[in-house]
Amino acid sequence: MKRIFALLAAAAALSLVACATLQQYEAAGDIRAFLLAIRDGDQTAFEAHIDRPALKAQVRERLIAYILQRKDTGGLSVLGAAMAGPLADFAVDQLAQPQVFLAVAETEGYSPNQPVPSAAFLAPLIKPIDSVRACVTTKAGGPCVLVFRKEGDAWKLIAFEGDPKMLKLKL
Repeated sequence: MKRIFALLAAAAALSLVACATLQQYEAAGDIRAFLLAIRDGDQTAFEAHIDRPALKAQVRERLIAYILQRKDTGGLSVLGAAMAGPLADFAVDQLAQPQVFLAVAETEGYSPNQPVPSAAFLAPLIKPIDSVRACVTTKAGGPCVLVFRKEGDAWKLIAFEGDPKMLKLKL
């Protein structure tokens, strides 16, 4: 009887690992397409791989949290938080561009004349969050930088969790 429970537990664990691996490989194809759009400066393909309203909401939340936790703003933190919504929308519109994310990639050692990694190479850098969300790290076991969500048949960027200093407009 104990052996049956052990086998069932092992089978359940293997099925969970298989699902995560399948999710990682599935997401890797769209994330690779996102990276190709960044490298090529392809605005249309880039837009197909981001959920702009979700990204705006996430940036707005981060900005408000940052403003409210600052001690040096005094009473201005409430005013700053109130202005964070429109500011976040403007920031996302300016920063959610292929050239900005190319600059992020360059800070991680990637250059546009290098080939974009294959989906098989990217898959281990993808951490499933739940059944419809996954994050991308810049190195195995590292912190999440980009968060994608499965929307229909595509995985789309919904959050940037990296250091905000990485986001720079290239003029």
